[in-house]
Amino acid sequence: MSREESSRELVELAARLAAEKKGEDLLALHIGKISIVADYFLLVSGASAVQVRSICDHLLEKIKEAGYSRLSLQGYEEGWWVVIDYGSVVIHVFQREARAFYNLERLWSAAPLVELSGGEAAGGR
Repeated sequence: MSREESSRELVELAARLAAEKKGEDLLALHIGKISIVADYFLLVSGASAVQVRSICDHLLEKIKEAGYSRLSLQGYEEGWWVVIDYGSVVIHVFQREARAFYNLERLWSAAPLVELSGGEAAGGR
């Protein structure tokens, strides 16, 4: 499997897992088309710090079980904006207010939206 295929598989898995924990406004961006930071960003919103951490716990557990190695985890204790870095895929789990404030969708607006198999991250900006 190529890096691109592996990255795509991981972003699909992460979106499914976040949706299982009622993550909202899932949006995947193919930032690899415009940056070397990663191949994909997945943006997810939660209603509270408790929900943000719950989504993250589920992601961390299930993605590890799937065989992917995490490079870093930032912001978990606060639960305001958590960044989970898997190298080629970076997952951002925000409280709604944090997502609106930092507005990564606007910052990375040149990145193409990714149509995920479940359709959950196909929304507009």
